[in-house]
Order: sequence, then structure tokens, then C-alpha cells
Amino acid sequence: MNRTNILVIGTAGSAGVMAALRTVWKPWASQEFEFAEVVLRNGEAAIRAGLHPVMARCRPDLLLLCVEGDQPAEADPVLKALLNKPVETPLLLALDAGRRKDSPNFMQMGVTDFVVAPFRECDLLPRLRRWCRKANNGHPGLSELKRKLGLAQLIGESPELMAAIRQTPKFAACDAAVLLIGETGTGKEMFARAIHYLSPRAAHPFIPVNCGAIPSELVENELFGHEPGAFTGAAAAARGLIAEAEGGTLFLDEIDTLPLPTQVKLLRFLQDHAYRPLGARKLCGANIRVIAASNAKLENAVRAGRFRADLFYRINVLSLALPALRERREDIPPLTRHFAAECAREMKIAPKEISPAALLKLMSYHWPGNVRELQNVIQRATVLVEDNVILPMDIELTGQAKLLERKSFKALKAQVVDDFERSYLEQLLAEHDGNITHAARAADKNRRALWELLRKHQIHPPHAVSDPPPLVDKSSLR
Repeated sequence: MNRTNILVIGTAGSAGVMAALRTVWKPWASQEFEFAEVVLRNGEAAIRAGLHPVMARCRPDLLLLCVEGDQPAEADPVLKALLNKPVETPLLLALDAGRRKDSPNFMQMGVTDFVVAPFRECDLLPRLRRWCRKANNGHPGLSELKRKLGLAQLIGESPELMAAIRQTPKFAACDAAVLLIGETGTGKEMFARAIHYLSPRAAHPFIPVNCGAIPSELVENELFGHEPGAFTGAAAAARGLIAEAEGGTLFLDEIDTLPLPTQVKLLRFLQDHAYRPLGARKLCGANIRVIAASNAKLENAVRAGRFRADLFYRINVLSLALPALRERREDIPPLTRHFAAECAREMKIAPKEISPAALLKLMSYHWPGNVRELQNVIQRATVLVEDNVILPMDIELTGQAKLLERKSFKALKAQVVDDFERSYLEQLLAEHDGNITHAARAADKNRRALWELLRKHQIHPPHAVSDPPPLVDKSSLR
């Protein structure tokens, strides 16, 4: 039997609820479900630092949050963090008896379901089965596909990426054509797969095709197929990619490279959902969804006469512009750590840490190959470095590490330093549970200087029990 993964999340104040739940699920945990537990510290940075790694490792089908005490539902930072996550994993609450009256507030916030102490197997087990089954859509292995190819792989928290991620489930819920615009390596196929595997078509094929890789004289045959005798050497019939994608999704990457005659036939198919294989006398129908992608602005191709305007309007029902990596530099640290951990896990080697100086080097690069290039750079460094820490000298970049924005050296340096400082401070506070004294000691900075940096980036330590020291001359930070 395939077991489903359930992540039980608690805080320092919910140990009692977690212990009570553990006694209920323990007898049947290994038979049907795989339980993992994580206890999160308070504070936004600490929650993020504790939640992301375990989510990536566990890839849960269901989240079970333990809630204890009398904190208002709207003020629970862990609950807010879980409800704001882009991945729509069902979220159940385990409440102590005193929180029963708050259940309507939790449901209004978007919680999927809840159970109230005292916990009993007859209450808990049916809920876990029901919501895990719904998460999997009743299709064996579909949950794994969603975890592997869906939103779980879209790493980052920049406003630009989060805006695209928030739209993805909405695009998946309907059946209209989608146009993805973004540079090479920005994750267009990953978003296309996420839309497919989060949609009702997920149990059917996802067929990707790079239109630019097919010779122009063979494009129609590849898409529509042919009948015997359609051309010299066509001894038998061949199904096209449209037929292969029946019931599912056809992803047309680099659609701007399609020859104009093929664009006409594709337009007719999108209008009527019918096509004629080469050499065929009768039309064939197909029930598929088309997602198109281009690394160039199709409006320019339309103006230049290389792309039909009517086809552009037909495929541009829903559009999604994916940001380049240099436009979301704050996502470079989490992406770097994710790729390093993923590579170490696949290679079965010890995980490697990324030094702050190496991160600074990565954040100062212009990344013409975007996320794909970053992944290759980190994989190479993880494999070749013998120590446990990746240093700047271990980062091999193609060409000069320059930024493409038209800014002065001083402005670019200030931007990179600012991004690095914020990332470093958030991680530092998470590692020391918001304790300023311990964080300052680890950073080899005096306490006042650390407070000044926190003020600069408007970062509020979660456990600061007293007012920060008075402002000091900024020259002391140099």
C-alpha cells in the first residue's frame, strides 16, 4: 500500500496537543500514513527557516497544525504562514478543548478541517483519509507528480515570483489557452507542468514540444500526424503530438518559430478542436489544452509579420510573464540552498553550506541563463568542492560577473550589499531564535551595530524583550 505523507506542525506551546495526537496515530501510522513532525519557533524569519526545509524534504500530502493556548486565530504567525503558502495542500487543525469556540474563525481564514481534543481514532482517521484522498484526486501516484512537478518546485518569495505562483492554480482551474512569456531558463516549462498537474487534466498526458527544434518541413507532420501514402516513405499511419496529448495538455515552447502555414492550421485547430492529418480525408477531433511559450515578445513578431495576429489573440487568453533571475535577486539565496541540498541528496554526499561571500558573488552576477544556469553552477560546485563549505573561489561563472541594469557602480554595489544584508540578518536571527546578543556574537558585531542594521532593513526580532539601544553614529558600523 502506498502511504501518504502527513506533516504535523507544532510550536513550543503546543507540545500537549502533539503528544495527545501521537498516542492516537501511533498504532496505525506505519500501515497507511507516514508522519513527520516539526516544531517551529515564533517569528516570521524563524518560521520560514524551519518550515521550508522540512516541506521540501517531506513533500506532505496533508498538513496538520497543532493549536494550543488562547492566542487569536488572526494573530497566529504559523497559521498565517501556512495559509499564505502557494501550494494548496489541505490544512487541518488539531485544537485543544478550549479552542473549540474559535473553530468558525479558523474556517473563515481558509483552514480545510479541524479536530478537537480529546482526540479519538474514529474522529481523526476518517478526516485524514478523506483529505488525503482529495489531495491525490483519487489517482494513484498523482500526489507525487504534483509534488515533483507542481508548485512545490517553484522556489522563491520575491513579489514578482509570488504574483506568478498565485495565478497558477487559477489558470489550472480553467481550460483556456495560456501564453507564458519569459527568458530562457526562467521556468516556463515548469510553470506549464504545474498548470497541467494541478488541473483536472492531470491524469492525462503532458506533451512538451520545442517548436524551434523541429525542421520547418516536418512541423505539420509532428503535430498532426499522417496517413499511409501521405508522402514518399509514409508506409504506415503515424499519430501526431496532438493525438498523443488526448485528454491532457500540449505545451508548445518557442511557438514564435512555427512557420506561417503551420500557424494557419494551428489556429483552425484551436478554433474548432478539429484537425486533418496529412493525407487524411476526414477530420479528427481532439480534447486537449494548449499552453504556449515564447522567450520573445510576440507583439514584436506580429508587427514584423513573422507571427499571425489572430493566432496571437487565440493563444493569449491567459498570459503569465515570468521574471528573470536578475529581477528577483532576493530569491538567489533560497534557490542556491535548495539546489545544493537537492544535489547532495541525489549524489548521496554530505550537504554543503554556502558561505556569505559566495552568496554575494552569486547575487552580483547577471545570470543570462537564469535559474537553469544557477542550478548548473551550484551542482558543479557541490560535486567538486571537497570541504563542507562552498567559497567564492568554488563558484565558476561564465564570462564576467556583471549586472545588465544601466546603473552606476555605486548603485549596483549598494543594491547587492542591501540584498545580502537582509538575507544574512534574517538567517542569523532564525538560527539564534531572535536573541540579539547571541546573534551579534555570532556575526562578530557589537550589539548596537546589529540593532542599527535591523532598523535599516525594518526587521523586527521576534523575542526582543526590551527596547533596542539608542541610535549610534553610523561610522561605527564600518
